[in-house]
Amino acid sequence: MSHTLLSFGFIIAAGIVFRRLNAANAATIRHSINQCVFNVFLPALCITIFYKAKVDAEALLVPLTAAITIFICLAGASAIYIPLSKRIQLSRDETGILIIASAFGNVTYLGLPIVTELYGTAAAKYPIYYDLFATTPILWIVGAQIAGRFGGSGAAKPSVSDSVRTVVSLPPLWGCLTGAVFQTAAIAPPDFIMKALQMLGGLVTPLMIFSVGLAITLPTLKYAAASSPATLIKLVVSPLVGFAAARFLGLDGTALRSCAIEGAMPSMVLSLLIADKFNLNVPLAAFMIAATTALSFAVLPAAATLLSKI
Repeated sequence: MSHTLLSFGFIIAAGIVFRRLNAANAATIRHSINQCVFNVFLPALCITIFYKAKVDAEALLVPLTAAITIFICLAGASAIYIPLSKRIQLSRDETGILIIASAFGNVTYLGLPIVTELYGTAAAKYPIYYDLFATTPILWIVGAQIAGRFGGSGAAKPSVSDSVRTVVSLPPLWGCLTGAVFQTAAIAPPDFIMKALQMLGGLVTPLMIFSVGLAITLPTLKYAAASSPATLIKLVVSPLVGFAAARFLGLDGTALRSCAIEGAMPSMVLSLLIADKFNLNVPLAAFMIAATTALSFAVLPAAATLLSKI
């Protein structure tokens, strides 16, 4: 795994360097890459994964594990930061992004390549279950409500119905459903279509990792103390809760380990979009992404080593 993380680190570093050399266009390029991945490449990958994978109880239990993990982390972060914000003079927009960043991880952009490297391509379904069936819906339904509550003046106040419509219209979700229909109905797409889908899906990992680098900015040390509880929750509490929840629900083997690894993922890159959309503190969101991503290069190998002994 160390060689894989070094490879990912090199690609992330390339993204950081590219951002420094093309500061004026970096955000636009990152947005374009993310749009292509989210609307074309990731749906293609989802189709191939769900065409080959049997939909079973894990399709329910893995998202349920993710939901338990996210809600416990949200509750813990809220219990810490709402009273703490008055003591250390955190603004509402800072408090809000710290709560969100402590619970929502980079479970596809970084989690998918890490899990598949650790446990093989057959395990690719677990990050998809974890993200599209739990993390993303909870982010847009619950996380958006939290962001709207803590957002600065002029922040959008999302309705639950709008959030649900956003979730239902997600292209990767439709990719999962398409692949599942093909598999269930024994529909065999032509070979050239499957080959094209595999080629498109193969672009997901390098582009997602490069996009992480484009999103990372140089840390601002003034945020280090305030973000420490959120970082601890995201990188330590979250994987422990994920492991305990998965085991309680009866998951074992690769599914159990994948849930714990997914819990240990650094803060979600999409939190930058949430911060911008709801007038939360964007620099603090970027700091959380940078800090937790850097620390995850120590946490993830340690987690993988411990899980291999269970």
